[in-house]
Amino acid sequence: MRPPDITVATVADRARVLSSLVASFPEDPVLRYLFPDEGTYPRYAATFFGHLFDKRVQKGTIWTIEHGASTAIWEPPTAGDASSDDALSAHLPADALARVRAYDRAVHAALPTYPFWYLGVLGTHPDSAGRRWGRAVMGVGLSRAAADGLPAVLETSNPANVEMYRRAGWQVVHALTEPLSIWVMQQQPA
Repeated sequence: MRPPDITVATVADRARVLSSLVASFPEDPVLRYLFPDEGTYPRYAATFFGHLFDKRVQKGTIWTIEHGASTAIWEPPTAGDASSDDALSAHLPADALARVRAYDRAVHAALPTYPFWYLGVLGTHPDSAGRRWGRAVMGVGLSRAAADGLPAVLETSNPANVEMYRRAGWQVVHALTEPLSIWVMQQQPA
């Protein structure tokens, strides 16, 4: 059986990507910290993932299988993220926005000061789980980082993901406890 094609996401993929990511993270510690209410989780998580998608889709660094069944949202090396969270502040209540900002501040304080590729989101719709599609879409960004001679960095708040990423060659470089447990991981270029 031939593996599915990995494509660069476009604006046309947005709805499917967001739907898959919302379905991928209903029990994820960081998403539950950000959006703890069951009733509003789908809407607020979609807003959050939509913000991340919109910031990166024109950069050509969102890789996907089946137009969103599995997605890796990567941020290429930059001199700093000058984007604002105006889109979030217009669509999230103040308490959720405060949690997003607190989480963002904590993570960014632990990130390297040198250039790196950043894996911001990696998710596979539950209907496609177990096919190793997440590893495949992650691999495209890792290849780009390696081609640039740069490390790749991610963060996770899910202890089970730490072991999964370790098996894929990542190493924990920071462990945070506030505002929740967060592991910052890095992979050096091959």
